[in-house]
Amino acid sequence: MANILLGATGSVASIKIPELFSALRLRGHAVKVVATTSSLYFFDPVALDSSRVVRNPDIVIVDEDEWPGREDGFRYRRGDTVQHVELRRWADLFLVAPLDANTLSKFVNGLCNNCLTCVWRAWDNSRPVIVAPAMNTHMWEHPLTQRQFQALATDTPKLRVVGPQVKELACGDVGTGGMAEVADLIAAVEEMLALAGR
Repeated sequence: MANILLGATGSVASIKIPELFSALRLRGHAVKVVATTSSLYFFDPVALDSSRVVRNPDIVIVDEDEWPGREDGFRYRRGDTVQHVELRRWADLFLVAPLDANTLSKFVNGLCNNCLTCVWRAWDNSRPVIVAPAMNTHMWEHPLTQRQFQALATDTPKLRVVGPQVKELACGDVGTGGMAEVADLIAAVEEMLALAGR
């Protein structure tokens, strides 16, 4: 059993977050989801904790949790929790599934403009990371995407990329770009944890 931080980005493949979350929990792992605002268009965070009628902030972390009370005029005080650092400390493995083209670009260029990208930048590179790209075929095949994955591999020593599959995409195009199957992602998690001695 391990602590798995599941990153959700703005790909339509985020509709699979509840299924992936459940599959990881069935394997005995503790799971938290750090979700971009865009990802929340594709899944309901309340669905991950049936005991509640609102999002459980201990299970699904959003940007507002990184800067609590900002809308009400509250400000950080020394000693307050720094959410992205706490998540990095908690997690044994970081699984970003789906990884959209936008977040890939942010990772490679070091942009930290949401909780998920802040976790990425603060990640302990001695711990494993798995990414599962999901994007339109033309985005996937774009030369910039391939260069970005090369840079990501160079900068992230314990990285595993679970490549996309060929299928009819949500946009109607047919080609490479669909997120890997949940079973393949679970297998990758177990392999990376075994390599890490977990």
